[in-house]
Amino acid sequence: MAKRFLTCSLEQPYLLPPSPNDWLPESHLARFVAELIGELDLSAITGEYGRKDGRGKAAYHPEMMVRLLIYAYCTGQTSSRKIEEATYVNVAYRYLAANQQPDHDTIATFRKQHLKALADLFIQVLRLCQEAGLVKLGHVALDGTKIKANASRRQSVSYERLSEQEKRWQQTVDELLAKAEKTDATEDEQFGQGNKDESLPEELAKAEKRLAAIRAAKAALKQRAETKLEEARQAAPPRPLGRPKKGASPSATEKTVAEKHRNKCKRARKQAKQPTSTHNYTDPDSRLMVDGATKAYVQAYNAQAAVDEQAQIIVAASVTQEVNDRNQLAPLLAETQQNVGAFPTVASADTGYWDTEFIDQYQTQASLLVPPEATRNSEIPANAPKNDTAQAMRERLKTEEGKAEYKRRAATVEPVFGQIKQARHFRQFSLRGVAAVAAEWQLVCLTHNLLKLARHRRAQTSPFSAPPGRRRRSPAHSSTRQQTFFVPGVRRAAFCRRNRHRHGRPANSCRPAPTMVFVD
Repeated sequence: MAKRFLTCSLEQPYLLPPSPNDWLPESHLARFVAELIGELDLSAITGEYGRKDGRGKAAYHPEMMVRLLIYAYCTGQTSSRKIEEATYVNVAYRYLAANQQPDHDTIATFRKQHLKALADLFIQVLRLCQEAGLVKLGHVALDGTKIKANASRRQSVSYERLSEQEKRWQQTVDELLAKAEKTDATEDEQFGQGNKDESLPEELAKAEKRLAAIRAAKAALKQRAETKLEEARQAAPPRPLGRPKKGASPSATEKTVAEKHRNKCKRARKQAKQPTSTHNYTDPDSRLMVDGATKAYVQAYNAQAAVDEQAQIIVAASVTQEVNDRNQLAPLLAETQQNVGAFPTVASADTGYWDTEFIDQYQTQASLLVPPEATRNSEIPANAPKNDTAQAMRERLKTEEGKAEYKRRAATVEPVFGQIKQARHFRQFSLRGVAAVAAEWQLVCLTHNLLKLARHRRAQTSPFSAPPGRRRRSPAHSSTRQQTFFVPGVRRAAFCRRNRHRHGRPANSCRPAPTMVFVD
């Protein structure tokens, strides 16, 4: 008897249920995104659509557009064209768009127009995580990562190279002008004066345009260096009034702060005289930085994050143009206090954040763990700080308690960058300009917290329980691919390889957890 098969005709009237609401399982991530967006205050976005006369074509609903963008960033999709395509071919996007298909121009314009309001949703999602008990502020880890700018490194030119190009293009313009004058004189002799074509020759117009761009780049580098010099002068510590008391001497901290500002002003004056930084024609706000993972120079921004240890929730996020993290400790701690209403009990960061002035300033607010030099060094380097604050920090990090506390830093913040850059493939910004990039980073961190909140809420209703005798980890620590809600693109084989030892099953077992469902 022949094997029977299910009917698979392409002419079948209904390949999907009539209602998009029935296309997805109840535990799909898209349903959680739709539910969460309904809890957020979108008045900052919807308020811009008010019009007194009521004229104009009906626009796509802002809530639907926010759902699409939030879900796209949750799944690592930032291209407006890819999002538009997904509204046709992806069931989750089609469900969130209510079976509508906004074009990529509409999606890109909406994101650009409401980028600041979308970034401000970070605070609302963070408050929901705080209400769910995912933020404890017991230990907060700070770190930064280099994320590529939407610009090519080849478009970066140094001030010295710009000067060379300016001379070369100025010579080209002079030669073309001389040639044009010679041509005009010849035509005047042949045809007489009058009725001349006043438009510039094509190659001369191109050369003058290039020369103007080079001069603008040089002016921008010069202005940047002068601005930093002025900031360094204004940040200098005030001198004490009057004559010092007999026998009185400044403290070690005051000496360190004064020396730091003197060196900073010295470097700023040198930069103002002859800038050594580079200018990028595509995105002038981006900088040439060394990627910590590959040790290669990349055109990037320095993305900062403060992560709470309880469930790896990002409590503060910012973007800086500085190539190192030295000046980011105070802004991140201040933003953390502003976002969640309190300072963490313990705040840890790597040696790149060491700054004696900031450490002394915030040591009374939170217990800071910042090594003055790399912890792998057995001896203190010659250029390491030698003040009392640095020595006290070394002594604390030598204790068993200090070692155990600092060891938790990498396990708290590094997985967050791994999930963002590796699991969700966010390695390059889509927008340009430091303001737009900072808002996009807030949007990325918002979706990271949203995924953590989704896992937490699913865990509250999940029938799965930990095996007897085994302590269950916090559900927010699990990766996106190990949750009970649906995540597109995750295959069963990958799950089996990562989880073959879980729940007491043999190594060759590929049976997933009972509540897992996959969508390829």
